[in-house]
Amino acid sequence: MAEIACTHCNLRFSEEVMIKEKEEDTQLFFCCKGCQGVYHLLNAEGLDTFYDKLGDTKLQPASQRHDDLEKFDLEGFKNKYIRTDEDGLCEISLIIEGIHCSACVWLNEKVLHKTDGVIEASINYSNNKAKVVWDPDVVKLSQIIETIRSIGYNAYPYDPKLQEERAISTRKTYYTRILVAVFGAMNIMWLAVAHYAGYFSGIQQSFKDILNVAQFILATPVLFYSGWIFFRGAYYGYKNNIVNMDTLVASGALSAYIYSIYAMIMQRGEVYFDSVVMIITFVLVGKYLEVLSKKHAVDTLDSLMGSTPTEVTTVKDGVKALMSVENIIVDDVIELKPGEKVVIDGSVTWGQGSFDESSLTGENEPIYKKSSDSILSGSLCLDSVLHYRATKDASSSMLTSIVNLLEESITKKPRIEQLANSISGYFSTIILIISLLTFVGWYFWADSFEQALIVGISVIVIACPCALGLATPMATLVGISVAAKRGILFKEASFLETMAKSDILALDKTGTITEGKPSVVTADFYEEFNPTLLHSLVSTSNHPISQGIKVYLETKHEKLEILTLEEIKSIEAKGLSASYRGKTLIGGNAELLQTHNITVDADSPNALFFFSINHTLVARFELSDTIRDGAAEAIQNIKNLGIKVVMLTGDHEQSAQKVAKQVGIDEVYAKLLPQDKAVMIDKFHEEEHVIVMVGDGINDAIALASADISIAMGNGADVAISVSDIVLLDEKPASIYEAYKLSRRTYGAVKENLGFSLLYNVVAVPLAMMGFVNPLVAALSMSLSSLVVVGNSMRIKFLKFKNT
Repeated sequence: MAEIACTHCNLRFSEEVMIKEKEEDTQLFFCCKGCQGVYHLLNAEGLDTFYDKLGDTKLQPASQRHDDLEKFDLEGFKNKYIRTDEDGLCEISLIIEGIHCSACVWLNEKVLHKTDGVIEASINYSNNKAKVVWDPDVVKLSQIIETIRSIGYNAYPYDPKLQEERAISTRKTYYTRILVAVFGAMNIMWLAVAHYAGYFSGIQQSFKDILNVAQFILATPVLFYSGWIFFRGAYYGYKNNIVNMDTLVASGALSAYIYSIYAMIMQRGEVYFDSVVMIITFVLVGKYLEVLSKKHAVDTLDSLMGSTPTEVTTVKDGVKALMSVENIIVDDVIELKPGEKVVIDGSVTWGQGSFDESSLTGENEPIYKKSSDSILSGSLCLDSVLHYRATKDASSSMLTSIVNLLEESITKKPRIEQLANSISGYFSTIILIISLLTFVGWYFWADSFEQALIVGISVIVIACPCALGLATPMATLVGISVAAKRGILFKEASFLETMAKSDILALDKTGTITEGKPSVVTADFYEEFNPTLLHSLVSTSNHPISQGIKVYLETKHEKLEILTLEEIKSIEAKGLSASYRGKTLIGGNAELLQTHNITVDADSPNALFFFSINHTLVARFELSDTIRDGAAEAIQNIKNLGIKVVMLTGDHEQSAQKVAKQVGIDEVYAKLLPQDKAVMIDKFHEEEHVIVMVGDGINDAIALASADISIAMGNGADVAISVSDIVLLDEKPASIYEAYKLSRRTYGAVKENLGFSLLYNVVAVPLAMMGFVNPLVAALSMSLSSLVVVGNSMRIKFLKFKNT
């Protein structure tokens, strides 16, 4: 009995085993109940145009699996794979199995968007990775997975380790195909030598036929096995109305192959099987080297997650137990042994030891940790057994935050890459048209079909949209990986471009140029008072000055209780006020006390803090902050790059000028409120400057938001990651200089790559059109042009950061 195609999946089966159904005047056939159910579901949802888009593409029959759905709603699964934002919405990255073409992407996105509770669903066609955002109060993840399965696909969470296996499999596939291609190329060249020798000295047709058949036998597996990658890419490009590099390679090689078969059978003209083999071999090797280079560039990012334990030892009531990291909750006590990697942020509760934080900060010097010190995930315990209390769960710890940030940075394209992509999108189509016109022109001018075809093929093969497409992403990928090695994390690849164009660096003083931990150098007391009052007042603030006073009092007095103050007010950029049992307490700078008609001595190059009780001045403190190591050198290096450095600070003029003089800043704006800093940034914008703002992440939030690039430092990892466009893990001023130098080098490499790609095509294509290049040389040139772009991008790795 004849085989019939299933109406849904297009797979063919014997008619007698098919489920038959009649719909109006149309006879439907289904291979299983799953396909029948999906067909009626799509029609009921108004998505029947899927079948028009699908064409003859075959799908896997719809599977009805429900046995493992409950695992998607488990707490451990949620902790490992699902992220929750501040609005309570959940987000997950899924790999969709069974996607064959853009019609499959369209169908999955449409069905997910129609699902109640799904806010966003976007699928990357190149790697089948889907980003799904949903409201957990409306729909469960298991229901979303069930919906995907109901239309004949499957989904599982994106896991870098699985992607590594996939990358290894891809490399093995390339390796096997290259072996076949190289074997064919080496042998066909021996035959070609004999062929060309006979061309010049004469050869019998019978020997020529033998050589032609032998070349045909060698060329066929190279074209259809080794070159299958290009045919597959061209096929999917055709289905999506895209002319890509694969289209050019496949059409050029296939044209030469078909003509060579014609010449071999008809015994007319010359065969070009050697050119077919060389086109496939050279371009395939070039593509393989690109894959290796990309993988090498990404390895830096992957190494952050490398060898990360999946289980930790917990200690509860003296009993130790192994527990999955996904099941760890805040306040669980974890035991660390020498050589173990920290996977969850926490605070040491027992023991002490040295930690290697080089994977986070780039510093190789071990960091000593004792009781109450914080430890970050990603660091390595070197020499001791200790216990620590988890302060976060696995999904929100430092290491996970960094990896998520880096993954996001690679997916967001710079503006220059978007421009290059739009150019390369039209490029292949234009080249195909030029090739056809060249063929027609040569055919009429030289009156030779063979010569016209070979010139046309050379035009197709020599053009390289690949180099143009690689120009930006390859350089930015290497740039981001080099930056990550040095503890500099760019949230988006586009920030490399923006920072490279920056011409003004605006720095806050406290916590940015200085350590942000001012200490009391002079204390004057005018009247006796209870120090507990001042201690209780400054304890209500996290400002560095208040904390400096607090530390000073705690070192001078053994017993200081915290009093319950009333009417506590924090006066922006000035100080604090409160009341206690009828007493009015005011603590802050000179300006604050002067507004309450209290006379103070404000003459000092240091930061000042005054304290009054019932409007009577009782104490005056001078505080000095330590300038960060390397700040002066870093600022001078940044100025040498041609960047103007300015200071924006809320401190008084004398203190600001003192620090500015020490670090070499000429332009200082002092006594600025947070909104005043933002006004200054806007003023620079009006003068058409591109501004990088470096602040402390809290007091400077408005100014950081106004700047083109924001860098927060000095207030802990959480704040820095949430506020910054660029995260400096080591918080060193030298890292700002390194970020500038790296972004400029990367942006320079992008422009070099684009310039070379455009120049190559402008020169190479006309040469091919004029008949000066044969297909073999064209294929070699095309591969080399891509490798030049890759090689130039890899040069970023050798960038020297220190001035010599």
